Amino acid sequence: MISILRISDAQTPKECGRRAVPVSRLLNFALALIATAASLPVARTMAVAQGSVTQSPATAAASQAGSPSDAVREFYRLMRERKFREAFSLSIYQPAIETLKPAEFDDLRPDFERLAAAVPEKVDIRGEQISGEAATVFVRVKDGENKEQAEPVALIRLNGKWIVGDKENQAIVKKAGNEFFFNARIDTHHNDVQDLLLRISLAQLVYSQQHAGKFGDMPALILAGLIPKDLEGTETTGYRFRITVSADGKSWTASAEPAQYGRTGRLSFFIDQSGVRNGDVAGKPLPATPLKK
Repeated sequence: MISILRISDAQTPKECGRRAVPVSRLLNFALALIATAASLPVARTMAVAQGSVTQSPATAAASQAGSPSDAVREFYRLMRERKFREAFSLSIYQPAIETLKPAEFDDLRPDFERLAAAVPEKVDIRGEQISGEAATVFVRVKDGENKEQAEPVALIRLNGKWIVGDKENQAIVKKAGNEFFFNARIDTHHNDVQDLLLRISLAQLVYSQQHAGKFGDMPALILAGLIPKDLEGTETTGYRFRITVSADGKSWTASAEPAQYGRTGRLSFFIDQSGVRNGDVAGKPLPATPLKK
């Protein structure tokens, strides 16, 4: 199946050169899944802003020994110390981590390392709320503009112990087993590639305005600071990117294929001035001409 995203859906040109990998995107396949709770009622959010800890009488005593906040602190501590198996064993991701073979774990280690690098040395807990066998802990973090905000971390109680995550995602992890991290990494890479190709299109627009209507190849766009240098490799994106410019410099295309089909991505991508297309062609380049159904 081929899908198309129009260039008009892209971000603004001033964002083209940015590629400091945001924490929210890095954590998309693990920590963000953990740290994303269900929509919070306004009253609960206001309580968090005041740093309060709200518990029902029935759960107050049970939470004294090993509270949700304690579980979050321990999880982040182990992640920061690169003790990944131990960290994920304190979360709903235990079924995904415990069944990984050594080679599979080593394959995922670079991703885990980037996750660990995003964990702050000090985790600032602003409050927690417990409702039966579920809880939410609020961690103060800084967003992309360096502004502080309270990030909700969902937890559930399993066999008398609080673990990071929620029931819905727990079921997803159990079903996927040791494929969970790979599938989530692939989804993250697909989103990243889509975003990066749209940024390339906007970078070409900016570049052409500065070079008498002519477009630039990858080295030229990188040198101009319009696209990130890591597009030259596959380590952070999991994809091989190519930018092709016509001999007269007046037209261009770009493409991206997974570095390891089925492990770093499944879709191949192609973009020209009409938009982005993608499709599963077993890791091969997507044809410039759309495939017939």
